[in-house]
Amino acid sequence: PQDAYDAVLTELAGTGKLVARTSSAKDVTDQVVDVNSRVASQRASVARVRELMDRATRLSDVVALEGELSTRQADLESLLARQASLKDRTTLATITLRLSEAPVRRAEGKDDAPGFLDGLGGGWGALVATVRWIAVVIGAVAPFVAVSALLFALWRLLVRGRFPRRRAAAVPTSAEAPVEAPAEAPVARGGERDRSAGSA
Repeated sequence: PQDAYDAVLTELAGTGKLVARTSSAKDVTDQVVDVNSRVASQRASVARVRELMDRATRLSDVVALEGELSTRQADLESLLARQASLKDRTTLATITLRLSEAPVRRAEGKDDAPGFLDGLGGGWGALVATVRWIAVVIGAVAPFVAVSALLFALWRLLVRGRFPRRRAAAVPTSAEAPVEAPAEAPVARGGERDRSAGSA
């Protein structure tokens, strides 16, 4: 509303630093006068057509007057809508507010090169991500492993129940008695041989 126009501008100016403000006005007095006169004329035209419809006696005249009445009523509604729009434009004001953020200046001399702490943080982040992926993989594989182990255990029980293992009977091996080696004949010494020869 026009009464609160200045107060609203003052309140909006307090939201930040005011850089520029422009205001413009457009005179629509001629348009308002023209539309008002056209509305009055159209209403009178609609009233005349309705009077003619009340006096008409033939069906063809009634049909023609109904078509004309519909057309003039549509024109009247269009003029009334334009009249309401002009009324809002004269009683209300449009305010366009543009807000922009000031750019942040970087501190001079600040080194943007990555340091030890940056590398440590990046490595820690990579480690945490790797552990998470490993946990996800383990969680995804664990149900399959559990079901597979259960099925394997049931299969082992069924196979053992149907086909029991036959233990091979131990065949005793005959222990061979040690054979004594034949005793060797004593070898006569050389002196004894000479003595026996001399006595002969």
